[in-house]
Amino acid sequence: MVWTFILGLTGMTILVIAWIPQTLEVIKSKRSSIPGMFSAIYSIASLLLTLYAISIKDVIFTSLNFLAFLQSFLNFLFRSK
Repeated sequence: MVWTFILGLTGMTILVIAWIPQTLEVIKSKRSSIPGMFSAIYSIASLLLTLYAISIKDVIFTSLNFLAFLQSFLNFLFRSK
């Protein structure tokens, strides 16, 4: 493996680990305190960035942006109304 891939994989792993407590809380409580509009915009942006990362064949950013999409979409689904 190239050291830059390991660097990117490490950064992605740290970010995903940081998301776990918030994501589990949203799933457990079925509520998100993050505003719906923010979650919607973030979901769309993450999905577009995922598609871009796929087009340039970047595994790290494809994975990271797809996970960001899932998390923000989950927040959107469980938004406070």
